Amino acid sequence: MDVLEAVAGRRSIRRFKDEPIPDETLRSILRAGTQAPSGKNRQPWRFVIVGPDRRAEMVHVMRQGIARAKSHGEDIGSSEWTADLMEQAAATIFVFNPHGLHPWLARSIEQQFLDVVNVQSIGAAIQNMALAAQGLGIGSLWICDVFEAYEELSTWLGEQGQMIAALSLGHADESPSARPRKSVDQVTRWM
Repeated sequence: MDVLEAVAGRRSIRRFKDEPIPDETLRSILRAGTQAPSGKNRQPWRFVIVGPDRRAEMVHVMRQGIARAKSHGEDIGSSEWTADLMEQAAATIFVFNPHGLHPWLARSIEQQFLDVVNVQSIGAAIQNMALAAQGLGIGSLWICDVFEAYEELSTWLGEQGQMIAALSLGHADESPSARPRKSVDQVTRWM
C-alpha cells in the first residue's frame, strides 16, 4: 500500500474484534511515530501502551474521571461512548508531551509557543502511527475524549508530562465509508 492509498483508506474504527496485536506489529507502529518530523528535532513524545491485561482497569479509571466531570456539570460529549470503544481495543497508546505543562497550570508566552510546536510534532507522530497501523491491517481511533478523565488517567499512567491524546488499536470489526470532506478549493487560497 502506498502512502496516498493509506491516507485515503484510513478510517476511524469504532468496533474492534477480540484479537491481539503482535508485539512486533505494535513496535512497527511506534517506530513510525518516532520517525515523525518535530520542531528543532526535539522529538517531544512519550508513549504509554495499555494492553489487554490492564484494559479493564484503564476503562474503569476513565469512567471515574467521566463521572467526576459529570458531577461538576461539565459537558462530557461522547466520552462515555469512547470508553466503551477503548474497552474493545487490543491496545491503547497514550501520547504525552514530557516537556509540556498540564492544561490548568500557568505558562509563559515562551512555554505557550513551545507547547504549540510540540503538539504539532506530536500530532505528526500520531498520524504516522495511524497510517502505519492502516498499512499493517490494524484499525485505529485517535481519541481526544481522554481529556474528560485527564487527571485520573495521567495519575494512573504515572506520567508527569502533558497528556495530548490516545490512539486505540485493534483488528477492525467494521468498514466505515469515507466521511465527507471539503474540497481543496474550499480550504485553500492561492496567492
